[in-house]
Amino acid sequence: MSWGYKIFFVIVVFVSGILFMVYKSTTTGSELVTTDYYDKELVYQKTIDARSNLQNLSDTISYSIVNEELVISFPRDFAGKVLEGEVTLYFPSDKSKDMVRSFSMQDSRLILPVKAGDKKEFTLQLNWQSGGIPYYFEKKILIK
Repeated sequence: MSWGYKIFFVIVVFVSGILFMVYKSTTTGSELVTTDYYDKELVYQKTIDARSNLQNLSDTISYSIVNEELVISFPRDFAGKVLEGEVTLYFPSDKSKDMVRSFSMQDSRLILPVKAGDKKEFTLQLNWQSGGIPYYFEKKILIK
């Protein structure tokens, strides 16, 4: 094989690689994580404060997945108290799979229906208030 064929082969492979990269970049979705990220960043100090309030509790949030239901148990500190807030199951790569539910309850357990299927990693985000004090909990969970 002469040098001319080798150079031609290298150029063809290089151009094919570039064309493949252009094709892949145009067919891959590129959603932003959130559309109003700047506004959310400005109020992030409230989330930091709510996380520190969570540290002051006697116990932690626990969760389990039983029969296509996500069961979230709040610490004993909230027994008999009214809890109002929002729970989010956040799926980073596809906004259509996100689940957001508001809740107002006096029980220490919150039950949410979840769809079983492929293994998916969600971020469980709990944002609630009790007695005017905000709390925030976040944890990555795997739903099978």
